[in-house]
Amino acid sequence: MTFEQLQLIPPILKALAKENYNQPTPIQEQAIPSVLAGRDLFGCAQTGTGKTAAFLLPIIQLLSTQRDLTKGKRVIRSLILTPTRELAIQISDNIKSYGRFTNLRSAVIVGGVPQRAQEQALEEGMDILIATPGRLIDLMNQGFVDLTCVQILVLDEADRMLDMGFIHDMRRIIAKLPAKRQTLFFSATMPPEITSLVDLLLTNPMKIEITPVSSTAERIKQRLYFVDKPNKLPLLIDLLRDKSITSALVFTRTKHGADRLVSGLMKVKITAQAIHGNKSQNARQTALKNFKSGATRLLVATDIAARGIDIDELSHVINYNLPNIPETYVHRIGRTGRAGLSGVAISFCEYEEIPYLKDIEKLIKQRIPVIGDHLYPMAITETAPTKLEKVRAGGATSGDSARVHSGGADRSDSAGNEGSTAVSGSRRRRRRKKAGK
Repeated sequence: MTFEQLQLIPPILKALAKENYNQPTPIQEQAIPSVLAGRDLFGCAQTGTGKTAAFLLPIIQLLSTQRDLTKGKRVIRSLILTPTRELAIQISDNIKSYGRFTNLRSAVIVGGVPQRAQEQALEEGMDILIATPGRLIDLMNQGFVDLTCVQILVLDEADRMLDMGFIHDMRRIIAKLPAKRQTLFFSATMPPEITSLVDLLLTNPMKIEITPVSSTAERIKQRLYFVDKPNKLPLLIDLLRDKSITSALVFTRTKHGADRLVSGLMKVKITAQAIHGNKSQNARQTALKNFKSGATRLLVATDIAARGIDIDELSHVINYNLPNIPETYVHRIGRTGRAGLSGVAISFCEYEEIPYLKDIEKLIKQRIPVIGDHLYPMAITETAPTKLEKVRAGGATSGDSARVHSGGADRSDSAGNEGSTAVSGSRRRRRRKKAGK
């Protein structure tokens, strides 16, 4: 199928040709006709499936072909809610690209920057508003935002907005919209809250599910390293001696962890920058620009901040911390191996993260290949092997408790067991001595 067959208007087709987009993705094939027909839509699709264009292209067409009924200042006719600044800015950039040959005007409202420029944009008027819920609520409370003319509402990355605690803000915003409207709802996962929102907000929606979250791109090579927490940084530095890792998006669990990792990498002359919620908007955009240009080799990010980072030629994704939500693993590694290119996903697993690994492998229905031969293998304790055995080998006997299955090779660590036994014996002697007194 081609974009022409989707009945898109010439100005949009011309813009797509400028972007070298020749063939729609599966979600675009299914979504665009439904949105153009005015239907509500629920799309369950992960990052990299082309969902942004799936809702932007028909919105641009619908709004640009309408008669100007206002005869004056532009009014907000489409509202797009996103969880993060980066995603909002990316969507805005896409609107400018896809709608460059139309007369539509759009603007972005996000936190982390002074609001004066946003106030001015609202005063001048716009057709499409892209916003994060928090800042939008602030400006609504100050009387700067009028949503009474909104015809099309888009909730993008709805599951992430729920994770970030935006549910109450979302409800307050939606309450200010006209009851008669078209609603487009996109989510990468299907928690119960999403189902209830779909039932509440959408009327007889077209339902589309593309690339189930449990699947991973075949072209992505996955690798797993068992490593103790203090050795993660040395292991990462050692791996980065490989010059084939030209660019890598590194995921940490916390903002402070991202900053500490960047500091450790910079000390050994590895260029890295962090991107997370505590960074100013200018700092985040600068870090992203440097990464895309190649000035920075590593971009260290939290999951929240990474939403909206879209880089076609990303060679590696590195899970410095395994995520505690298994679906997040799929989203993370899906950021490499795009546009027909190959990619590598490297994951570090410390002892406390073993349950996360078990959940991830259950979701993706495969074992992640383990790299057992590296400089910083996990130091097996008296209790760790049983846990590792259950995860990697499906169970263990008491006689095998000092051995760990690692990609088909078992290793014993008698020194670790002896140390643990010595500590236990010392504690028992101290307790007996204390009881004797």
